[in-house]
Amino acid sequence: MKVISLIMTLLTALTCVSTGTLPTVPTEEMRDISTMELVREMGFGINLGNTLEACGDWIDSSSPLNYEKAWGSPEITQKTIQGYADAGFGVLRIPVAWSNMMKDDGTYTISKEYAARVRQVVDWALGTGMYVIVNIHYDNGWVNKFPENIPGNMKKFTAIWKQVSELFADCGDKLVFEAQNEELGWESLWNRYSGSEGTDKRSSYDLVNRVNQAFVDTVRATGGNNAKRHLLISGYNTDITLTCDKLFRIPDDPAGRIAVSVHYYEPSTLTIIDKDVSWGKAKTDWGSSEDQEALDRNVALLKTTFIDKGIPVIVGEYGCFGENKTKKTRQSYMLDVSSRMYAIGACPILWDTPGDLYDRQNAVFSDPTFIRKLISPSKQ
Repeated sequence: MKVISLIMTLLTALTCVSTGTLPTVPTEEMRDISTMELVREMGFGINLGNTLEACGDWIDSSSPLNYEKAWGSPEITQKTIQGYADAGFGVLRIPVAWSNMMKDDGTYTISKEYAARVRQVVDWALGTGMYVIVNIHYDNGWVNKFPENIPGNMKKFTAIWKQVSELFADCGDKLVFEAQNEELGWESLWNRYSGSEGTDKRSSYDLVNRVNQAFVDTVRATGGNNAKRHLLISGYNTDITLTCDKLFRIPDDPAGRIAVSVHYYEPSTLTIIDKDVSWGKAKTDWGSSEDQEALDRNVALLKTTFIDKGIPVIVGEYGCFGENKTKKTRQSYMLDVSSRMYAIGACPILWDTPGDLYDRQNAVFSDPTFIRKLISPSKQ
């Protein structure tokens, strides 16, 4: 019966993508629950990174699996997904490059095959009881060029979200849509390090706000469960300081079901690089009083700007990478960030890629003791 149900779901989803129609009756529950309550229910999360968002002109476009495996991931299986749930994670964030296999005819029609594969993975995750977040990720970088052709890029953005909304119209409230990844906010309009604080800054923020509002309006217009779906809007480059700026606005939403997305990779000299670069010296240690004070400042800023005002926060990515630091340093950083974010009511979602913390083929974590410790506050 489960196989038949999955086949019918996929056929319905593909019909929605190709015809623009919606299922007549939502098949899963949309509970009377606030987004703040929903985010707290999520607990702790993890990303299915470098997988369905893998992209590049060099990838053979004949099959979705060619993209899925292009950045080092094995083919995702139901066992892979079940392993995340079995470890105790409450939410799986699934980044997606929807332009993969998209016909280049100006209609921005999502590939039926690609849509079906994403839907399959999402259904596996929802079937475990986990929450799922689906977004438009980097997606070959077209969002980076948004200011160059605002009408054309807005057409593509809304076309994608209309189709994605229809693809998942029957899913209940454990599926959350995220507007975009990190690309909303453009240095071609304003660079915070340039000293410019005038109309250039305002124009970049105004465009971020327009894109987020278009996301909300597009999803809501598709009706059904999407009229009440909980939505995650993109912070300004998902940077905490920039997202907490007074120029960043929460979109108008008739459903009142919106959370804000930020990422946390500070200091980037520790979390991102493993050797000195032009803009910084690689850092190998974590935990000093200065480190802790900086983390506390950022957490407090999120709390006072959003959470204390009833606006929930999801930390869509955090982590610490690089071979120049010890396992203890990396784990200490991740534990500090996740516990501080969870303490204020935010949902921290760990960034993870193939071969990092999780063996996707065997569905086991390399250090299950650390994972249990990482997510233990959600059991309190």
